[in-house]
Amino acid sequence: MDNKITQMIHHFSRSMRLMVGVPEYDTYVAHMKNSHPDQPIMSYPKFFRERQESRYGGNGKISRCC
Repeated sequence: MDNKITQMIHHFSRSMRLMVGVPEYDTYVAHMKNSHPDQPIMSYPKFFRERQESRYGGNGKISRCC
């Protein structure tokens, strides 16, 4: 029972992140290891910040409504 609840929470969280444009960090890490082994892997906070800035604009400020 606990395992099903944990899986549901994981899938829900993943869906919410993808809906706001934040891809999975684990997917990013796997991609970097496979495709770009010579480049450093960003930490999760840096990855999150970079994805947000890429989606909404730089400087941590949202400069548009949609």
